[in-house]
Amino acid sequence: MYTDEDLCLLMQRNQQTIMPEPNTAYLILEDGTRFKGKSFGCNNSVAGEVVFNTAMTGYPESLTDPSYAGQILVATYPLIGNYGVPQETRENAMLKYFESDRIQVSGLIVSDYSFEFSHWNAGESLGAWLERNKVPALYGIDTRELTKIIREKGAMLGKIQFEDQKIDFCDPNKINLVEQVSCKDVITYGNGRSRILLVDCGVKFNIIRHLLNRDTTVIRVPWNFDFTRENYDGLFISNGPGDPKMCDATIRHLSAALGQDQPVFGICLGNQLLALASGADTYKLKYGHRSHNQPVIQVGTNKGLITSQNHGFAINNDSLGSDWEPYFQNLNDGTNEGIRHKKRPIFSVQFHPEASSGPKDSEYLFDDFLNKVIENSKQ
Repeated sequence: MYTDEDLCLLMQRNQQTIMPEPNTAYLILEDGTRFKGKSFGCNNSVAGEVVFNTAMTGYPESLTDPSYAGQILVATYPLIGNYGVPQETRENAMLKYFESDRIQVSGLIVSDYSFEFSHWNAGESLGAWLERNKVPALYGIDTRELTKIIREKGAMLGKIQFEDQKIDFCDPNKINLVEQVSCKDVITYGNGRSRILLVDCGVKFNIIRHLLNRDTTVIRVPWNFDFTRENYDGLFISNGPGDPKMCDATIRHLSAALGQDQPVFGICLGNQLLALASGADTYKLKYGHRSHNQPVIQVGTNKGLITSQNHGFAINNDSLGSDWEPYFQNLNDGTNEGIRHKKRPIFSVQFHPEASSGPKDSEYLFDDFLNKVIENSKQ
């Protein structure tokens, strides 16, 4: 039982923690659909492509994933923010609990935002982190209805708009987003026995971590860096945002590198770039794959994997040359999930083996790549 004194103290504490009334803003889709929400990030209008993510946890990782650049992310899981945001500690010159050095999404949409957070490693609230990085976010929106609209009509342009800040729609796929998220200088990580040249088209830090855990030296170079005369044991093409055909310099250099003997591994955008460099074609998906627990199967086998994905473009299997074959296939819509060369140690996947869906169903692909690198170095 509470005493009168206890109740008085509780009332005083509640009065001290009353939050100010949040600003109202709207999520407006290109078809005219409007959703009214309340702000818990920065109060500025933004435009982009509206996509959704089905993960129950992992919003710090998703929000810092460069593949989401130019996009307004909708979290389908109804409660977001309850464990705050991790402290910004560094390990191997990378933020330990994030996928890049900054928030990459243009904005965030959630159903219910938890103003109270609790986690042993939390450094601040999600709202404070977003506001500090000048990223808008809205809560109180029916994300189930919003997701249904996106699923029925396909990828849509949208904007978060505050009453006093009108803004036009903007298609991020018409911009070279890779140029915006790629590193500007050559960066070297680790000191292992195998030299891996990583072409950064928007690489996630966890990809670098997986490579470093396998006794490598990772040389990270910008997306348009001419690596054809560099000395390396293996070539890695990273993930990234937007239309792969915008990366003309990467495609040109990769095409030249395919004439050399080193093993090549690509992930996500790297899968599409490898296809384009080999002479194949890509196309924009109506819906895109931006969710966890996407089932894929290795072509010609019964081996299935549970994967995490984030891409809006895919490879046209019919355009693959005679030396290439599909490696994996999506079990939901039958689209391409990877390619490989029939004779040489070159392969790529559309999904993210570093993202721990499954949780480690596809992590073996890093071992396959490094084994090919070591084997090739002995020849």
